[in-house]
Amino acid sequence: MKLLKKLKEKELLNLSAEELEKRLLELRNEYSRLRGMSTRGALKKETGMIKSIRRNIARLETARSLRKISKTNEANR
Repeated sequence: MKLLKKLKEKELLNLSAEELEKRLLELRNEYSRLRGMSTRGALKKETGMIKSIRRNIARLETARSLRKISKTNEANR
């Protein structure tokens, strides 16, 4: 199990769209795996990672939404 760090806004804005989607998919898969382990009672000290992953997913979703908004604003100018 790898350690997760908090994703920074500057890092997220510098990622390409493909890299953003790739990280989002990886985090969703890890979240799903941890939730499954949690329901089976197999998690002990890793329960805090669920919260961290969920927040990182939200950060990635926000970055993706900001890109869509900025693209539509540029197109409307």
